[in-house]
This record gives sequence, structure tokens and C-alpha cells, in this order.
Amino acid sequence: MEIGIDSFAARMSGNNEHAASDTVAMAELLERMEFADKVGLDYFGIGEHHRKGFLDAAPTLILSAAAARTKRMRLGTAVTVLSAADPVRVFQQHATLDLISAGRAEMVAGRGSFIDAYPLFGLNLDEYDELFVEKLDLLLKIRDNEVLSWSGRFRPALQEQSIYPRPQQDPFPIWIGVGGTPRSFARAGALGLPLMVAIIGGETHRFRPLIDLYRETGLKAGHSQDQLKVGLHSLGFVAKTTAEAHELFFPGYAASMTRIGKERGWPPTTRAHFESQVGPTGALLVGSVEEVAEKIVRHSKALGGIARLTFQLDTAELSHEQLLETINLIGSELKPMVNLKMNTI
Repeated sequence: MEIGIDSFAARMSGNNEHAASDTVAMAELLERMEFADKVGLDYFGIGEHHRKGFLDAAPTLILSAAAARTKRMRLGTAVTVLSAADPVRVFQQHATLDLISAGRAEMVAGRGSFIDAYPLFGLNLDEYDELFVEKLDLLLKIRDNEVLSWSGRFRPALQEQSIYPRPQQDPFPIWIGVGGTPRSFARAGALGLPLMVAIIGGETHRFRPLIDLYRETGLKAGHSQDQLKVGLHSLGFVAKTTAEAHELFFPGYAASMTRIGKERGWPPTTRAHFESQVGPTGALLVGSVEEVAEKIVRHSKALGGIARLTFQLDTAELSHEQLLETINLIGSELKPMVNLKMNTI
């Protein structure tokens, strides 16, 4: 199993009086990305948001800076908000990243968990799904054809248009990022694209029917098992002991989720809710190396096997030093332990 990190370059709750300046925060993020490569992590993803407190509005720029400072780790998005972008420019940016990184770039395409990009770029939120479907179709055609003709509702037509640069990888890896909508799982399966499932709450094993739908749809469409990879994006944090991990993670996590909850109609995050989420079947991967490793293996088994697991570390507003320490534990101790346990199943 590949193990990696996803970051939104964020100070999410806005309650941290000691938050670094944006310039310092960006420098620290790049330092963490470089360190993740050194300790053997497989992937580092940068999200895309268009709101205060997030520095990831231009993820391929951050990834390109990291490409110059890393050697082996794959670099991609988490996710690219394709609905709000021009697929031609998205492809060109990622192809350029692929060339800079010598073939280490990827993309996770999705619609985003926030809606800020839609009014910002003059898009109609009522066309949320239609925008994504059409733009994904164009993106895949650009990936597979150096010269193409295409027409749709939301973008001017292309007539025998050449699109450059071309990436080093052929085909360029494009994953689909999903939440909990059955249509999204089935769509990814029908296209034979790898699936990144964001599970930030509830019980992870409850996503099994949706993942089964993805795999069944993909096989019926003629795609191989190897194409139908499943990744899992989870909120997490690893410390020397479970008690330490819980005490460090909870305050910032509660503040962040309570603030987001005010927008979405969720109740305030309580300690009891947190305890249920760090329990054996809960979605949060917060604890000691041994405990989190065992939980990842359980999640993989419950979901029928996962190919990649990414930790989203931004949620709890931990310090740069604490994030470096957890990245070190994830790379040097947790990743080998997970793969050892997976090999003994």
C-alpha cells in the first residue's frame, strides 16, 4: 500500500493566534514536502480552495516548487476543482508539472467540498454535476489525443486543435475524487479511472457498498482489476502514544470542524464525537503508530483492499514541528508496519 500526505496549506479554524504569516507557512509546507520525500512517503497531494486561511488556490505552483526539492515521491492534487477550471489549462499545468518532476505528477479531479469557486469564476451552482461531467470528458480526450476536435455547452469548441506540452507519462494518471454520491462512484468505474475516496467522518466500512458499485461498474465496462484502484483520504495524526495523539489533535480539530459546521449545519464537535471517530471503526486515523497501522489494515480489509492511503494533517492546526514529527513517524515507522501487516494477511 502506498502511504502519503494531503495538505490544504491551511490554518483551518482561524482561532490560532500564533499562526505563521502566509510567507512563512508556505516555506514550512515546502519543507514538510521535502522531508516527506526523505522519509520514504509515496505521495504528497495539495488541495484547491478559494477562501481565507487556505494557501492552495494554485496547487500546481506549489507542487512544481516541491518537484525541484524532491526526488522520488509522487506529486499531485487533492483535488483539482475541475468544474471551475478550463480543462485545457488544467492539462497544460499538470503536463508541465510532470516534465518538471520527471514523470512523478498525478491529478485527482473532483468538484471540491466547498462551493467558493463557483461564484468566483461566474459559474452556476445548479449546473454542478453537468459542469464536471463535460469538463472531465474534455480532459480525458486531451490526455489521450494530441490533436482533437470537441464541442460542449460550457466551453468554446475545439477544431483540430493541438494541445501542448505533452506529459512524460503516457497515459498521465488521473484519479477521480469522490465523497459519498453513488453516481460519482459508478462514473469513475465506467471510465476505468482510479478512485480516491474522502472519508472524513462516520464509519469507514459503511463505504463498502459504494466501492463495490465502483468495481462492479468498472468490470462490466470492460476495465481490468488493475485499473480499478481505490485510495482513501482520511484525517489523521500519529504520535508516540495514543494519549498524546488525542490530546494534541483534539483542540484544533474541534475548532476547525465546529467552524465548518456553522456553514453546513453540523452541531459543534464534542469530545464524545471525537472519541467515537478515533475508535475502531471511526474514520479518524489518530493514535500511536501501532494503533493507526492496525486501523489502516482493518479499513483496507473492510473496503475490499485499498492501494493508497493519504493523511490529511491540516485540520488540527498543529505546529510545523509537530507535523514534521508525525511525517517522520508515518514514513519511518507506520508505512513499513502497515505493509508488513498487509503481507501477513
